[in-house]
Amino acid sequence: MTTVTAPKTAPADSTWAIDPVHTSVEFAVKHMMVSTVKGRFRGVEGTLRIDEAKPEASEVSATIDVASVDTGVEMRDADLRSDNFFSADRFPTITFRSTRIERAENAPTWRVTGDLTIRDVTRPVTLEVEFDGRGVDAYGKDRAGFTAETKISRKEFGVKWNQVIEAGGVAVGDTVKITLNVAAVRQD
Repeated sequence: MTTVTAPKTAPADSTWAIDPVHTSVEFAVKHMMVSTVKGRFRGVEGTLRIDEAKPEASEVSATIDVASVDTGVEMRDADLRSDNFFSADRFPTITFRSTRIERAENAPTWRVTGDLTIRDVTRPVTLEVEFDGRGVDAYGKDRAGFTAETKISRKEFGVKWNQVIEAGGVAVGDTVKITLNVAAVRQD
């Protein structure tokens, strides 16, 4: 008698860890009303719980190390870590926890809404997310990539420092563009 074994199927629920080496958390803000300053946070970790059968039931959580801010100018980075901006000593992390995930109308994008906390102020934020692909790396690990974008008002998160410039306007714009390029590695 021959025994037939059913093929194994992947579980509908999978857990993924954000790969900090291959993930970037970048921001851009107007400076002196005419130029744009860009920066990034180098320290990020997080988890994606993906329900492949019902993606809307998936969850995302992430933590960013505020002290890892990097604009390429150490004096500016020190100011960003100070009480003028992020106050990294008192508020060492920025966090995000999803509250709703939905497919965007007529598009290959998703809307991931969640609670973003900066300086102990929590506000809802919606990320426009694109799935960049999935594959197996050289070490046999299952990887996936996502790109996400949003804009926030820094003042709404208590990041209010500014200076009026002599020619009119302010030194630092209020709107911050955020771009995430996330690489995640399957854990189960």
